Amino acid sequence: MKIAFVYDAVYPWVKGGAEKRIYELGKRLVKHGHDVHIFGIKWWDGPDRLEFDGMTLHGVCSPMELYVGGRRSITEAIIFAFRIFPYLVREKFDVIDASAFPYFSCFSAKLASVIRRTPVVITWHEVWGDYWYVYLGKPGFFGKLVEYAVSKLASGYIAVSGMTKNELELLGVNGKNIHLVPNGIDLNGIAIIPPSPDECDIIFVGRLIREKNVDVLLRALAQVRETIPDVKCHIIGGGPEKERLFGLATRLGLLRNVRFFEFMEYDEVIARIKSSKILALPSSREGFGIVVLEAFACGVPVITVKSPWNAAYELVNEKTGMAVNLDAEEISRAICSLIKDASLREKMAEASKNEAKMYDWDGIAGKVSCIYEEYLLKARRT
Repeated sequence: MKIAFVYDAVYPWVKGGAEKRIYELGKRLVKHGHDVHIFGIKWWDGPDRLEFDGMTLHGVCSPMELYVGGRRSITEAIIFAFRIFPYLVREKFDVIDASAFPYFSCFSAKLASVIRRTPVVITWHEVWGDYWYVYLGKPGFFGKLVEYAVSKLASGYIAVSGMTKNELELLGVNGKNIHLVPNGIDLNGIAIIPPSPDECDIIFVGRLIREKNVDVLLRALAQVRETIPDVKCHIIGGGPEKERLFGLATRLGLLRNVRFFEFMEYDEVIARIKSSKILALPSSREGFGIVVLEAFACGVPVITVKSPWNAAYELVNEKTGMAVNLDAEEISRAICSLIKDASLREKMAEASKNEAKMYDWDGIAGKVSCIYEEYLLKARRT
């Protein structure tokens, strides 16, 4: 099959769950003999069309800021949607897989699919629903309306979590047209990476945006320090919140306890997770949380928060970590409990490694390939 992935951010130039999913699936689909094309913003130097790990990358426009004022840029999403359309109609694909967010490019993918008579599948990492009002206030109505419209566009849908599947059904999507295919991890690749010599107690890995609630984690650490003065935390990631978070750490007197790092190469991130006691993911909104699975594969328990928009909450149970309310005091108690109880951490480490075995990328790529073939056969019959 000739497969087109559509998403503005492209791994490894932009690091996030959606980008990582496309990259990992694409590599494996290529190994199975498929012709994989990724259409996104041109984050790299050199030609617009680039061969990368067996895939063909298409840079449809120059780099733009993904976030403005701490929120995803609407202007960027609209420009990308307009620029991608001629690329999708220029070549004939067997299937187009468009990431739902940031929505507007899905309309371009749908129009191209009609012209080219190509099935389009939309992959949903999240459904925001009423969260739009939290995100934008009253203008959130328009975000909710666009999201609803996108839910009516595709031949089929892929949801990366049970939470997202349920939310799509609430939007009126027939459950028979929704395929639940989670994100995954490279178990063999993770297994061969040695731990970093730079150890810490708590690690956070992710984009530094408001919804990740790293500020709450910092306030929790200020409380942890009262009982564990030498507690060490590593925060890995970049984003619009970084300057504010560094300022907060300074005001809380945490600079001896907390170190900030920019995004790193994947192997180094895994090495640092392995040298940590706990991974903290205090996100109130998370479409899946690949980093949770990566921590599981490393034998590191996870602390996350209970939130109706946090799909990572589905992954963490009492055997693999702790889920608490988004509250600095509750997070600090959970951190102290796990740091002090080495025996509990060891039990969680074993359970986490077993849990991770269900999420190998190779099996997930096989499921996705079968879904594409199903819709390709349906398109050929009509």
